[in-house]
Amino acid sequence: MFSSDCDTDMEALIKAALSRSLTTLCFTEHMDRDYPQSDSSSAPEFFLDTDAYRARYLELKDKYEGTIELLFGVELGMQPHLVDWNINYVNQYPFDLVIGSAHTIGRRDPYYASFFEGRSEEDAYNEYFDETLLDIQLFDDIDTLGHLDYVVRYGPNKNREYSYDRYREHLDPILKLLIEKGIALEINSAGYRKGLGEPNPCKDIVMRYKELGGELITIGSDAHSTEALAYDFDRIEKLLLECGYKYHAVFKQRRPVLYPLG
Repeated sequence: MFSSDCDTDMEALIKAALSRSLTTLCFTEHMDRDYPQSDSSSAPEFFLDTDAYRARYLELKDKYEGTIELLFGVELGMQPHLVDWNINYVNQYPFDLVIGSAHTIGRRDPYYASFFEGRSEEDAYNEYFDETLLDIQLFDDIDTLGHLDYVVRYGPNKNREYSYDRYREHLDPILKLLIEKGIALEINSAGYRKGLGEPNPCKDIVMRYKELGGELITIGSDAHSTEALAYDFDRIEKLLLECGYKYHAVFKQRRPVLYPLG
C-alpha cells in the first residue's frame, strides 16, 4: 500500500498469514525507480515511500511480536542505468531480503503488449533474458532473483511455445552467474495463478539450476492480495522435492536461513 503495486493493508496480510498457520511473513513492497510511462498514460509509478513502509512495518512487528515473525523486504526493479541509484538505495535501509527483478527491458515492460509488437515472441523473450543477465552483471547486491521468466506470463502465446531447452543458451548464463555470486533463485507461484501450469521459473529451469550446482531457493507468491498469499506453496514444495532440493531459504538480515522441505 506504500507503492502503486499493491493497495492491500499490511495487517490484513498478517491476519491472512495467521489463518494459513504461517509462522513467518516477509513483506516485499515494490520499488521500481524510473519506470517508463510511455506504454500507457495510466501506467503506475512504482516508487515506494520506504520511510512510511518501514514505520508501519515496525509498528506491526511490535504488535505481533511472539505471534508471527515479520521480515522487512523489498522487490527492487533492475535497469542498467540505475546501478548506482539501486546500490545507494539498498544500503539506506536494514532490509532482511532484497529481491532483484527485471520488469523493464529496453525501457519497456512485457506486461504491455507493445513489448512484443513488430518482432517474434522468441526475439522478445531473448531480449528479456539477455538484459536480465546484464542487470545482474552490473548490480549484484540482491539476495534472490525474482520470477526469472516473468516475460512468459504476458507473451502472445504465453508458455505454449516456451521451454528451457529452446532458450537454454540465454538462460544458462543467468543461472551460472547466480551460483557464482551466491544469489538465490526465487520460485514464484504466480505462474500457477496466472494459468501457466508452472511456476516462474518453470520446473525445467529449477532442475537445471540444481544440475549446475545451485542450492539457494526462495519461495514467493507475488501476493498483492490476501487471496494470493502463499498461493500453491504446497505445490511448490512438491516440485522442489521432485527436483532434488532438501531446503529452501528465508533471508534474515540479508543472510539465508535454511529450512527443510517436506
